[in-house]
Amino acid sequence: MILKGSKFKDDRGALKFNNDFDVSSIKRIYTIENENLSFIRGWQGHKIEQRWFACMNGKFKIGVIEIDNFDSPSNQLCPKYFELTADVLDILHVPAGYITSIKALEEESKLLVMADYKLDEIQDEYRFPLDYFSN
Repeated sequence: MILKGSKFKDDRGALKFNNDFDVSSIKRIYTIENENLSFIRGWQGHKIEQRWFACMNGKFKIGVIEIDNFDSPSNQLCPKYFELTADVLDILHVPAGYITSIKALEEESKLLVMADYKLDEIQDEYRFPLDYFSN
């Protein structure tokens, strides 16, 4: 799920890049900045839409769960966690059929989110309480 980015630094400054990321599917971008470090945004996801996440500032912990049935998912499903930092331009790809939780790990963290559908192009948003899943 992680497309590894990299960085180059010389006397002119730094360049962060991800040459393996194909942006041709992207139709919308936005940023997320959580209000504080204790807030967790989630669980939220999509049957059809995909998301790509990149940390622009600070650090984030993103939980990802593949959903077996969006109408009544098993509460025994366990998340896999990924950390994204602003040090390199790693991109977390979350395919359709997954939900996520998002937690900032540093003050003033900013997450770039990219989606393959425009806002309100389809109705495909599913939300579950933070304590619904066992972990």
